[in-house]
Amino acid sequence: MSNSLSVIIPTYNEADNIGAIVKSVSVRLAEENIDGEILVVDDGSTDRSAENARQNGAVVLSHPRNMGYGAALKTGIRKCGGEIVIFMDADGQHSCDDLIRIYQALATQPVLDMVVGARDTESQQVLSRAPGKKLLTMVANYLAGTDIPDLNSGLRAIRTKLALKYLAILPNTFSFTTTITLAFFKDGLNVDYLPITTKKRVGNKSTVKFFRDGMRTLLLIVRTMMLFSPLRIFLPMSLGLFLLAGADFLFETLIVNQKISISDTFILLSVSGILIFFFGLLADQLANIRRELK
Repeated sequence: MSNSLSVIIPTYNEADNIGAIVKSVSVRLAEENIDGEILVVDDGSTDRSAENARQNGAVVLSHPRNMGYGAALKTGIRKCGGEIVIFMDADGQHSCDDLIRIYQALATQPVLDMVVGARDTESQQVLSRAPGKKLLTMVANYLAGTDIPDLNSGLRAIRTKLALKYLAILPNTFSFTTTITLAFFKDGLNVDYLPITTKKRVGNKSTVKFFRDGMRTLLLIVRTMMLFSPLRIFLPMSLGLFLLAGADFLFETLIVNQKISISDTFILLSVSGILIFFFGLLADQLANIRRELK
């Protein structure tokens, strides 16, 4: 395996940054003698992002309109020629040294399928988003059944053939990285994390909206788990209904009627719990069949 590399940089109105980023990545690839290409996916920019990237040696793929961060990554994955793809942000937060470390970790360890840059405590963070990220990470950790060091880091290396395999279920939004992380964990692929330090973003403010994109991400986490592990969602719901049914039975028996009593509420909760449990089993079997047919 040659381990040829494609660096994909999704870009939206980053004319002030993209030229310098492309140039620095190109220099580092040459210094390390890495066979690589730099693909800048211009996601409908209205400034000179595409021209600046092209002038500094990148291959530019342009969307006719703004389609989203995930859509830009998908375009890059479909058009790239490397056996390994690395995603890198265009806002100046990521270091080329970290990019090289992540690439080398994946290229030298055939057992790994994805290597992710996990942001350390010194990395630049937006404090107002911290509670939301914590909640999303807790939900993702439960649904994935493991601790995920960095759920949505934008700096990651993936084997291209695997990235292509999952394109159909990946969203066009910022939740792309979250979804592919969960998909890899649930399919038992090997994911490793390397610590990185991100810098303060340069230029325009982030286009991520806390409430809007947070709710989208939470919904996508649940949808992804429905594809890979539905019982993680259905089983707790079923158990919760059975517990409520039991509580109602005890309340009616010991307090209200002081004799064994089965109320309409008990029957409704019990039947709902049974139905949800069997829906979960059915969904789990369908998810397994879908993976076997790939």
